[in-house]
Amino acid sequence: MIDKTLFIKKSNFEIILGATQDSLCEEFLAAMKGEFEMSMMGELSFFLGLQVKQTKDGIFLCQSKYCKEILKKFEMESCKGANTPMPSSCYKVANAAGKGVDQTKYRGLIGSLLYLTASRPNIMFAMCLCARYQENPKESHFKAAKRILKYLKGTSTIGLWYPSHSPIHLIGYSDSDFAGCKLDRKSTSGTCHFLGSSLISWHSKKQACVALSTAEAEYIASGSCCAQILWLKQKLADFGLQISKVPLMCDNTSAINLTKNQIQHSRTKHIEIRHHFIRDYVSNGDCEVKFVDTKLQLADIFTKPLPKERFFFLRNELGILDLRNLS
Repeated sequence: MIDKTLFIKKSNFEIILGATQDSLCEEFLAAMKGEFEMSMMGELSFFLGLQVKQTKDGIFLCQSKYCKEILKKFEMESCKGANTPMPSSCYKVANAAGKGVDQTKYRGLIGSLLYLTASRPNIMFAMCLCARYQENPKESHFKAAKRILKYLKGTSTIGLWYPSHSPIHLIGYSDSDFAGCKLDRKSTSGTCHFLGSSLISWHSKKQACVALSTAEAEYIASGSCCAQILWLKQKLADFGLQISKVPLMCDNTSAINLTKNQIQHSRTKHIEIRHHFIRDYVSNGDCEVKFVDTKLQLADIFTKPLPKERFFFLRNELGILDLRNLS
């Protein structure tokens, strides 16, 4: 399971009994110094490979320096760039007849790419697909992983943008690629969550069981999205934000009906019981499953390889922008 969650707390977001920003910072600093050896170096700009640029309009997160280090480590500094991390027609399968590659090197590359997804959700699906073959990687798998590096070559300055003036509301998107794995015919779930216009959570995972229909695959993905919504609601409640009826956007009407109609035994009796928990939270008003047009389904980027135009559109909609365009 690959799940990335980020929280950005804006400096002008005043909570906790009306305390001022300065007093809160001083109290936090004193508490941290009491527990750890640390010093206050001023405004955060770099932390564990994550570059932070703070402006009056928002916060930009990227890993351009780390990205260049990866390219150098795997001798891809002079490679030709690629428009997307994976061709739209590319689905790698475990090819037992293919030539094997160094497992240590392959796993090192996957681990490096995994850390990069902290600010690059757009490579999440490609990285997860390549990660499935770490046990016995072949040349085809290593070639697919190097394609991700070629994509990074021309997009090292891309990162996540968190605007300052964004409304405080939570929304989730869920999607699936029915029988997308050509080896075992299992589907891939993809979800993402926004706080206002800021992407705070994303997820890509191959489903544990084979779905018998698109509706079932979408229903399982919606359940994963609902579980993350419940966790996010709990965390937001710790900040004094109470949110009800969180929209969960799904592009499959049959899956939406399954979350609302309790009497569809012939269509749901084969689905594992644990996937039906979403019904309780829909009926309780914790989340509300709504229809979204497939063209506007933002979680699509986490389920399958996409054509260049579609990939660029979803990348921008997720708030993944180029630092050079923000200067």
